[in-house]
Amino acid sequence: MSGAEAGWKPRANPWVITLVVTLAAFMEVLDTTIVNVSLPHIAGSLSVSNDESTWALTTYLVANGIVLTISGSLSRMIGRRRYFLICISVFTLASLGCGMAIEFWHLLLFRALQGFFGGGLQPTQQAIILDTFPPEKRGTAFSVTAVATVVAPILGPVAGGYLTDTYSWHWIFLINVPIGAATVFGVLQVVEDPPWVEEESKRPIRFDYIGLGFIVLALAGMELALDRGENYDWLSSAFIRNAALISAFGYIGGIAWLLYAKNPIVNLRVFADRNFALGCLAIGLMGFVLYGSAVLIPQLAQQQLGYDAFWSGLILAPGAGVLLLLIPLTGRLLGIVPAKYIVALGGLLLSGALLYSRGITPYIDYTELALMRAAQTVGLAFLFVPISTISYATLPRELNGDATALFTMIRNVAGSIGISVSTAVVANHQQIRTSQLSEHMTPLYEPFNTTLQQIRQALIDYGYSASQAAELATGQMQRMLRDQVAVLAYSDAFLIVAGIALLIVPLGLMFSGVKVQGGGGGH
Repeated sequence: MSGAEAGWKPRANPWVITLVVTLAAFMEVLDTTIVNVSLPHIAGSLSVSNDESTWALTTYLVANGIVLTISGSLSRMIGRRRYFLICISVFTLASLGCGMAIEFWHLLLFRALQGFFGGGLQPTQQAIILDTFPPEKRGTAFSVTAVATVVAPILGPVAGGYLTDTYSWHWIFLINVPIGAATVFGVLQVVEDPPWVEEESKRPIRFDYIGLGFIVLALAGMELALDRGENYDWLSSAFIRNAALISAFGYIGGIAWLLYAKNPIVNLRVFADRNFALGCLAIGLMGFVLYGSAVLIPQLAQQQLGYDAFWSGLILAPGAGVLLLLIPLTGRLLGIVPAKYIVALGGLLLSGALLYSRGITPYIDYTELALMRAAQTVGLAFLFVPISTISYATLPRELNGDATALFTMIRNVAGSIGISVSTAVVANHQQIRTSQLSEHMTPLYEPFNTTLQQIRQALIDYGYSASQAAELATGQMQRMLRDQVAVLAYSDAFLIVAGIALLIVPLGLMFSGVKVQGGGGGH
């Protein structure tokens, strides 16, 4: 590396660059969850079934997952700044197309474009920040990016619910247009490629089409299996089995090819760095828990407690506030305490909060639900920044592009798995709990008999005839059973997610013990 390259600094203020590129990433992450609560409205408006409407989410996730992995290679070929501008511009235009869609296939086409070009925003944003800041300042910079990565998925359902209930579902997409236009202007003004990135983009690069093919098979097959599994009854469906087999073939063939190829589309040798490999495992677990737990409470509120889309999303809002308060503190702690201990603490706090969330009841109110989610976000606040910073602490700078692509892809794919597993556990455990509790729904079981007689007597006292009271009392007991079954199923799901969060603790302790103010362990 020449002296000029070693001493390179961006002309614009690094914090302005960080805010501009983070705005683009925030917009894209928000779009992964903002559509969830609006799917029933989209289905009704475009004359499709609720099941068909979920393809608006699936197409986005499939296209997004594929391009996340290859974004490092694409930015090397095109130039990072130019690639980032193309991604924002097409994502914004695709958002306009989604908002103006009048046929369902129009929406799917523009959602695929959104996913494909939006997928390049997060890893490129991280790569720009890694090159913009010296290692000792990266921790504070990653505190800003955490707003996009951790807060945006939480705010998505709130914003989606409000815009859909107040205006129409079209506005969940149209809101991206002014933000996207402002971001394009900002990037043109302040973002520039460092000399080594410019040099890379001038070199002739042979595009690895075989590697891309394996990645498409691996991620598209997996996203289809995960996203459609619940609707198609998982492996009992030939469609899901075939998707899983295609994904497995893609992964096995892809890993073998990418390690063998001279110029692979993504360099898997970044995993030779211990901190980066551990960081990918830890961020994967965090992504699983972040998305998996974020779907449980709003789902419980809507399906069991009768909340509308906006209020079920609003349960998550106090947690977003807690994150915004704690993330800057985490950035400062990194200069004092080795990151490995902060990660372990975050895993412990997150697991404890999820265990606390098992205390849900059929009559839980908004305040308690919001407190449960806020408690979960305390642990999340101590995870994203230290994991991100220590992961790149000992990685050579020239590997930043591939590293950020893989890091972001693993987090997002793990998040998709978290959503699928959480919803599947709730559905499966409702059946298990119904089977367990139904054994006690018999006059031979004294507590059941006593409760049934008490309800029946109360109805008679209220003025119902004996036959009416008997019928209504039986119906009331059935409703109580359904409520208890649902609550127990959600409680089981929280227990499983808590166990997965606890795995972050030993992983955190396996990181090297350097203090990193955001990634400066020494290269």
